[in-house]
Amino acid sequence: MTTLLRIDASAQLEDRSLTRMLTTLFTTEFLAANPDANVMTRDIGQDPVPAIDHRFIHAAFTPPEAREGWMTDRLALSDALIDEVEAADVIVLGAPMYNYGMPAALKGWIDHIARIGRTFSFDLARGDVPIEPILQGKQLIVLSSRGEFGFEPGGPRAHMNALDPAIAACAHYFGVDAADIQTVAIEYQEFKDARHDRSVAAAEKATRELALRFGKTTRQSVSADLSV
Repeated sequence: MTTLLRIDASAQLEDRSLTRMLTTLFTTEFLAANPDANVMTRDIGQDPVPAIDHRFIHAAFTPPEAREGWMTDRLALSDALIDEVEAADVIVLGAPMYNYGMPAALKGWIDHIARIGRTFSFDLARGDVPIEPILQGKQLIVLSSRGEFGFEPGGPRAHMNALDPAIAACAHYFGVDAADIQTVAIEYQEFKDARHDRSVAAAEKATRELALRFGKTTRQSVSADLSV
């Protein structure tokens, strides 16, 4: 069975959030293409993950067999979040651009996912690239919204885009190749003009197309596995 993990990082409520509109649309269309899929949802915008602290770091870098009870307790939420990512075949991430970067809630979620021994291994024998991802083969669709415009490569504000590069840099923790990330972004949100309307319409169309493609692809993949 295909598993879709939906992550919403917007601080806005459902009726005001463009990224929630897109993640809802993606989920609906994905299920239409793959009705047997399992969907997990995690709303980190409305229920933020607490920031990591020195106790979290101490626990995470202590070998499992040497952890004290409080360390296991401190890592329980992180383990649950990683379990969700491990189980997912497709991750759809609602990630608005806040002050040109990612929401604090999304950064907190990533900090809990990036765990030595769970999502990456570390070995200095590998030289200057000691980190190696543990998870692999997952698909990531980023559905975003931006108040301004021109954040795409070559655009007038590309140099100000701290959101997309940060997600790409951390994608290996999710088992995703950065080159395979699919991003759809609504722009001109602060302008509320015809350009914004066109951007919303284009994003909705692209979101439907991605949901259909990945829904069909994962369904066919599961069918092929079952027929082996």
